[in-house]
Amino acid sequence: MSAGDIKNVFVVGLDEANLPTLQAVPGSESLRFHGLLTVAELQDGEVSLPDVIKKAEEILDAFDGSVDAIVGYWDFPVSTLVPILGERYGTRTTSLESIVKCEHKYWSRVEQAKVTDRLPRFGRVDLDADPPRVPEGMSFPMWLKPALSYSSELAFGVQDEKEFRAAVAEIREGIDRVGRPFEHILDRVDLPPEMRGVGGSVCLAEESLTGIQVAVEGYAHRGEITVYGVLDSIDYPDTPCFLRHQYPSALPPQVVTELHDVTRRVLAQVGFDEATFSVEYFYDPKTQEINLLEINPRHSQSHAELFEFVDGVPNHHCMLALALGTDPAVPYRQGEYAMAAKWYYRWFTDGVVRDVPSAERIAEIEREIPGVRVDVVPEEGQRLSGLAQQDSYSYEVAHIFTGGDDEEDLRRKFDRCVAALGLVIDEPGEGPRA
Repeated sequence: MSAGDIKNVFVVGLDEANLPTLQAVPGSESLRFHGLLTVAELQDGEVSLPDVIKKAEEILDAFDGSVDAIVGYWDFPVSTLVPILGERYGTRTTSLESIVKCEHKYWSRVEQAKVTDRLPRFGRVDLDADPPRVPEGMSFPMWLKPALSYSSELAFGVQDEKEFRAAVAEIREGIDRVGRPFEHILDRVDLPPEMRGVGGSVCLAEESLTGIQVAVEGYAHRGEITVYGVLDSIDYPDTPCFLRHQYPSALPPQVVTELHDVTRRVLAQVGFDEATFSVEYFYDPKTQEINLLEINPRHSQSHAELFEFVDGVPNHHCMLALALGTDPAVPYRQGEYAMAAKWYYRWFTDGVVRDVPSAERIAEIEREIPGVRVDVVPEEGQRLSGLAQQDSYSYEVAHIFTGGDDEEDLRRKFDRCVAALGLVIDEPGEGPRA
């Protein structure tokens, strides 16, 4: 293969865990992947958007070769950097405005409400009010969250007025870390009347949803919205924390059909095109109600192995194909396994991590248990409360991907992995265990 046949793909926030999955995409032998800024540069501390954009442009300008595609699979600021850089370097991407309409949780709700009623009641919380007040017409329980955040950072489920005020105090303290950089993005788009003066550091309240959490994944291409997969999300008992994402969904066909329909309408409403997405919902089997939780204007990189296990190709394929102008269609049920899951091995108290398995030991576990991939999150000696991008209730200590014949097979492989990893976590104040 000649040098002219190689396409240069710049991945904003390329990480070690995703590189093998990117290289597993069909045709990847003709692609050369280049990291464009690290995850730490993009998400640690309060990010300066002008500085991040300038640094990315300096790297691209200094590159001795063609810039054929710029992609990313993380939330803000990666999601917004892709269209900003795409406009300058002529690479394929959806518009910045369509990304912002999804990323800004309040603006997204305003747009969603124009085409569907499958939404919880929602409203803005005035963070300057003393005392803060619940938006008119809303009742407990509810969720409070910044209009923009990393993962579930600063998202709180509240049951009463006391918890509401405590959550507002925490959000008020930390919201500017992401909200202030987002102002730079809002300055780049034309805001409708209902968004003028809202800004990036705004707090959203939404009445709590119940039922099964579901993710709908797909892509927009030439104005057509295609859904290629629906996954179920199962929580740890009595918590709002994910235990696993499972593919394919076990929901009734008529529910899946409606999820497809609502997804197509909301993505068309925000003007999303030539990019991948993941839309999250709740389905309540008791009432048979569907409610849209949020739109993620990117594909879910954390599900890549699940699609590879079941369909034969990681979902990175769609992202790369759209960026390169090739066919984004994916195979159906051509993988080695009937089902797959991503498990979150969590710890629900703070502690210090000991006895983290080596890369060689992890590779050995993956060989011993077919259809398994393991990613340990903390490093040895690290305190869990020092981990980045954790939710407000637990700490992720490992991600375990399993492919299997059925749900029982998936669970059996997960349990074997947890036992084999042998992670030891000392409670705060304890010394290392003998």
